[in-house]
Amino acid sequence: MAKNSSPALVLRPFENLPGEADWVALREIVPAATATARTTAEHGARDIVVTTSLPDGWPALHRTDGTVLLALQNVLGGGDLSRTLAANLLAILDSEPGTSLTHVETPAEDGPRLQDVLDASVPFAVTLHDGFDYWFGADQPIDGDLRKALDDAAESIIPTEQLAGVDSAYLATFGKRRYLRWSMAVDEDRLVDGVARLHAKRESALGTSRFLGIFRACGIVVPVWDVADGVTLEELEQLAEEMRPRLEAAIASTEPLTSDERRARAGIVARQVSLR
Repeated sequence: MAKNSSPALVLRPFENLPGEADWVALREIVPAATATARTTAEHGARDIVVTTSLPDGWPALHRTDGTVLLALQNVLGGGDLSRTLAANLLAILDSEPGTSLTHVETPAEDGPRLQDVLDASVPFAVTLHDGFDYWFGADQPIDGDLRKALDDAAESIIPTEQLAGVDSAYLATFGKRRYLRWSMAVDEDRLVDGVARLHAKRESALGTSRFLGIFRACGIVVPVWDVADGVTLEELEQLAEEMRPRLEAAIASTEPLTSDERRARAGIVARQVSLR
């Protein structure tokens, strides 16, 4: 294990990775999902599965069928989460099939980051799951106590759906309430300004679904909407597609905020929550 020299805090650890907003979503708001990635030729050009979590909070797993899984949740990143995750990945790649990484690796201050280890040409394609059977390969029988443990874990999953037509937008159902959380890999100040411009003009709602506010995670901002009763996923997708160009134009604007927009921005920032 390499010596840790307390590296400087990196506020946006997934910046410049393909699908940065989805990396953040899988880290913070999606309960059960996987995504595709591949290491660079220098690191063997190995296909890996990035996952939200693994059994017992393991940081990584090398299944008996050779599949390598890297977990994002329940992993403390120290100063640089990307460097810590890269250390976990390299450690599990160097292990024998059937090995689980049961501790978080402590990276060297100058150790590689995910941006150094992963092939940037490979899309970060997300798949949502309604259970955790994907933790195990086809050669692993799932019955008895294991079946019960997986079923119990699945019951804790917050039902989540991914919107088509826009990137990194997830609809979560909490009992009778539904919330759209749209992860956006945009400079935080620019995005908040853009949302404030729309909010001041009463254009921040998605149809009858009102804009609630934002939270900050891994250096980017995630706007949240309270989805109105009766709105279907397809309708929400259409509304999000219609909003996207308006929001992009508002984010791109370099005009100074008006007094109404400044007040809207102040209200949004006052209610902002930082997850990490």
